[in-house]
Amino acid sequence: MPLPKIDLPLFEVSLPSTGEKVMLRPYTVKEEKILLVAQESDESGSELIATKQVVGNCLFEKNLDDLPLFDMEFLMLQLRARSVDNKMEFRITDPDTEELIDLELQIDDVKLTEDPKHTKEIKLNDDYTLFLKYPSMDTMIVIADMQADDPMVPYNIMVNCLDYIASEDEIEHFKDYTDEEITTFMDGIPTRDLKKITDFFETSPKLRHEIKYKNNTGKERTFVIEGNRSFFI
Repeated sequence: MPLPKIDLPLFEVSLPSTGEKVMLRPYTVKEEKILLVAQESDESGSELIATKQVVGNCLFEKNLDDLPLFDMEFLMLQLRARSVDNKMEFRITDPDTEELIDLELQIDDVKLTEDPKHTKEIKLNDDYTLFLKYPSMDTMIVIADMQADDPMVPYNIMVNCLDYIASEDEIEHFKDYTDEEITTFMDGIPTRDLKKITDFFETSPKLRHEIKYKNNTGKERTFVIEGNRSFFI
């Protein structure tokens, strides 16, 4: 007689980017092993790869390639809350005293922060407007393999987030053009517009939470948790 297969309950959450409702199942020991291996690995991007694999295993009828990075991070946190516990206990080292500090995080307290000045639209001139898209998990996995001090990292992220350029009469999608054509386009962008693209990334929505504590000198400190690190602390 074969061992029984345990049925898992499904739960529904709304994606932060669009409000679309998606269905997930809790993750199992199989996915827990994937996360543990990623935590112990020294390889660049291992946590991102593990996150994509676990969310992909547990998400129903949704293409992961369409999801912004912060949607994937949100889904990972929701999976952690429903698969293990909404409470996470962890230990950090205070940067001033080097003492070990025990902290506690309620996953439901981690919210998406949004800048009211944020926009995906970059008006280049009277004729053309550039539209950007949020970086995906795949984009960040590729970037993670690059050296942190590589000056091409910001450029490569920008290129991967070019969506389309539109005028009154036409729309041109960057996915239809070669790398060489896109490089030529980027080289011709005025510096003032490049700053607007940079602002897009700086003001993009992100998962963020602050935990305040006091060290043994009585000084109040703030520990900030952002994005994927909310799970891999």
